[in-house]
Amino acid sequence: MKKDWPCVPVNLQNVSPNAMRMARLMRMSRRDMLMTSMGAAVAYGVASGVAGAEETQPSPAPGADPVATQFMAVSRLLTDRPTLDLRIGNAIYAGIVHSSADRQAQISKLHDLMGSGQFTDATAFAAAAEKADPALKDVIHDILTGWYRGVADGKVVVYRSALMFDITKDAIYPKTYAAGGPFYWTTQPPEVDRPTGHPALSPSKFVVEPT
Repeated sequence: MKKDWPCVPVNLQNVSPNAMRMARLMRMSRRDMLMTSMGAAVAYGVASGVAGAEETQPSPAPGADPVATQFMAVSRLLTDRPTLDLRIGNAIYAGIVHSSADRQAQISKLHDLMGSGQFTDATAFAAAAEKADPALKDVIHDILTGWYRGVADGKVVVYRSALMFDITKDAIYPKTYAAGGPFYWTTQPPEVDRPTGHPALSPSKFVVEPT
């Protein structure tokens, strides 16, 4: 009698296109590991060389908005980050200032408050700011929305570099419905041959179907 071989169920999740794409994206090659190790060694050497040194910020260009420099300092404290991208900061600042005529004065007030106290983190600073002036809560929301969501004045000013993606970049990739994966449009698209065939039927009348 012919023996029936046991049928092992297949885990479709492991063979789905999305799973294979994620596995390919998250797979680290030997070259990546080598480059990461070298980068860590260089970063450690640089950090060791400047350990204990006071952080210096670039001086603003002549004619630059001084409140924009204050905005970057306030942003570093509110995001608990020692450095932030200046180009992104300028775009967020421009949107926030455009959204309300009071924002510049409120940002300066936040900067003055930051210099008047020894705040160890963003939580303590935000609580002190709202206590000093409840209206400052709104500008703090605008600043954090700009950096984490990339939205200022109701417009998207940055997407890929928004801090909300940076928080989980070591665990998950930004969700997307794009078949090519997140940010696929930032790379050179594949070449597609121009069709050489001809339709077999004559053109039909265009009909708009009801929705």
